[in-house]
Amino acid sequence: MTMLYRLDATARQIADCFGARAGEDPWQGGYVSPGRFAPVITAGREFVAGPRPDGRRAPRRMIPRLWGVPPPPSAMGSRPEGIATVRNPDSPFWIGNLRNSEFRCLVPATSFMEWHKGRDTEGKRKQGWYAVADQPVFAFAGVWKDSEVPSMALLSCEPNAVMREAGRESMPVILPADRKAQDLWLHGDWARASQLIAPYSSSLMLVRDAR
Repeated sequence: MTMLYRLDATARQIADCFGARAGEDPWQGGYVSPGRFAPVITAGREFVAGPRPDGRRAPRRMIPRLWGVPPPPSAMGSRPEGIATVRNPDSPFWIGNLRNSEFRCLVPATSFMEWHKGRDTEGKRKQGWYAVADQPVFAFAGVWKDSEVPSMALLSCEPNAVMREAGRESMPVILPADRKAQDLWLHGDWARASQLIAPYSSSLMLVRDAR
């Protein structure tokens, strides 16, 4: 599963791309790894859980969140670092948030890194960087939680042919280049939104030079 991605766009550019309010987000572009803050797009009401009043949709907002959700108390001793990836969306740890649409979010990116099988001539693990042809700035499907820190994690799914060729057993969920798909992830019921957890088309994957 990816542990590094890039978001080479400013906060204003990201907000314009996703029709969100940028607020005072200071993002100027760069890379994101677990344990770092990055912009996410949310339509939830952070710190106020529950149904939206009168069924109204909250406006999209861009806010910084830490990549990596603190693990449950029972796992704190063996796993002090945050959980960066949702591998099993039916897990009791995740399903409550995923069923409640206001806890789902869009995680903007411009490319992501996956480790390849094998090593180079120097014995180092091979890196592969990927983008998507139909979206200069795309969105991972994400979910957020609030505890001692405002955090988020990325959803994963089965790999497409490109990822399987690289030796990967999973890949991040990349949402289609369709505002309706984004709205479904942010607002739809879980039965429909969960159908977006699927591999991105291999024909739309772009291979980037190693960073």
